[in-house]
Amino acid sequence: MILVTGGAGFIGSHIVDALVAEHQEVRVVDSLLAAAHAGTPDYLNPGAEFVQGDIRDPVVTAQALDGVDAVCHQAAMVGLGVDMLDVEDYVSHNDLGTAVLLKSLAARRFRGRLVVAGSMVVYGEGGYACADHGRVAPQPRLTGDLAAGRFEPRCPRCEGELAPCAVAEDTPLDPRNVYAATKVHQEHLCFAFARETDAAVTVLRYHNVYGPRMPRDTPYAGVAAIFASSLAGGRSPCVFEDGRQLRDFVHVRDVARANVMALTADEVTAGAFNVASGTPRSVGEMARALADAAGPGAPRPVVTGDYRLGDVRHVFASAERAGRVLGFRASEDFHDGMAEFSRAPLRAV
Repeated sequence: MILVTGGAGFIGSHIVDALVAEHQEVRVVDSLLAAAHAGTPDYLNPGAEFVQGDIRDPVVTAQALDGVDAVCHQAAMVGLGVDMLDVEDYVSHNDLGTAVLLKSLAARRFRGRLVVAGSMVVYGEGGYACADHGRVAPQPRLTGDLAAGRFEPRCPRCEGELAPCAVAEDTPLDPRNVYAATKVHQEHLCFAFARETDAAVTVLRYHNVYGPRMPRDTPYAGVAAIFASSLAGGRSPCVFEDGRQLRDFVHVRDVARANVMALTADEVTAGAFNVASGTPRSVGEMARALADAAGPGAPRPVVTGDYRLGDVRHVFASAERAGRVLGFRASEDFHDGMAEFSRAPLRAV
C-alpha cells in the first residue's frame, strides 16, 4: 500500500488519481487545512482510502502507516504567505509534520520508498553567469534597487550584467523566504533519515506547477492560480516587477507522473530531482497565455512594477538528471495546458 500525505490537495490528489489508475492500493491522509480547503473536496478518488487527520499528530500518523510499504509525502503549507506572522505555521506544518512522519517511520523500521515533495524555492535565485567571472551567486536584491525598478541581480564581483542559467540539482541551496527555509530543512531531515535507516528517499523539486484543482483567492497559492482567480473575477492579472522574471511552468499531470515513476520504478531512484518542463518562460508570458485562453473579452494583464522582498528574479530548471536517471520528461504542452487551466474551476477555500 502507498500512503499519500496531503492527498486531498492540488498536487496530491492528482498523484492519487495516477496511482489508482495504475491499480495501486492507496491511502490518503489529509488534515483539510482551512487555508486550502473549504470542506471535503468532491474530486477525492473513490478508489483510495481517505483518512482525515493531521500528520503532526503521532497517533494519526502511526495509524495511517499501518500496512504501508511506500510513502508519498505531499502534506505541506505552501506559497510565499502573507508576512513573518506565518513563520510558526510554516515551520509547524512543514518541518514538525515531516519530523513526526519520519519518527513514525523509524519506529516501524521502515525500509521502503519515501518520495517527498520538494520545491524549486530551495535554490533561491537561480543560476547566473557573468561574462567576465563565469558562474556566480548574486546577493539578495536590495529594496532601493527594487523600488527604483532595477530588478536584475548584478555580479557580486564587478556589478556587471548577468545572464540567467538553468539550475541543476547540485546547485547550492539558498532559501530566501520562510517557506523556502522550511523546504530546505524538510529535505535535510529526510536525507538524514535515509542515511540513518537505509530507506530510499527521493526528493522531487517541483518548479511552478499549474493545472486543475488549484485553490483560488488565497495568498498561499501559486502565481498561476492568483492570475486565474483575477481573470475569473473579471480583473486584470497584476504582474509584479516588469513581467520578465523567468520560471519553469510544469503541468500537474506531469508532476503526478514523476511521483508515480519514483514510487513504482523497478530500480530505486534516490536523491533530488528537478521536476520541470525544461523550457523557461516569463511570468508575463504566462499571464498573457492565460488571458488569451480566457477569450477575447478577458482583461489583459497589467505590469505593475510592484515587488515582494521574498521573491527572486529568475529560477528555472535543468531537467537533464530527471530524464537520465528517473526517465521522466514532461509531456504536457504549455499552451494547451494553459487553455485547459483557464477553463477549469478553481477550488474554493
